[in-house]
Amino acid sequence: MRIDAVRAFLKARAPDISIIDQASSNATVLEAAAALGVAPGQIAKTLSLRAGDRVVLVVASGDARLDNRKVKDALGARPRMLAAEEVERLTGHPVGGVCPFGLAQPLPIYCDLSLRQFEVV
Repeated sequence: MRIDAVRAFLKARAPDISIIDQASSNATVLEAAAALGVAPGQIAKTLSLRAGDRVVLVVASGDARLDNRKVKDALGARPRMLAAEEVERLTGHPVGGVCPFGLAQPLPIYCDLSLRQFEVV
């Protein structure tokens, strides 16, 4: 993850938010949840998708599954996950470390309703 880009983004837009640095891997929802001592659902995962000619990010609860039909209905095309090289080129973050902040270029970001089940994500 381009943590410096994320730090700069948050410093400029939300200086009261702090980033928790973890020594252990956070590449998967389960690893991140274990490191933070929270339920997997409280981890917000970012999915990088292509729907037709559009590239979008979908942020969802860590235990949520993508409903391809709902995404297709919302975006007008069948979604597919981006290839690893596309993810890094378009977001600036590697697969397993995609964050909706500090992106390499502006991308539409959709937040799934699954995030509402927790007061803190």
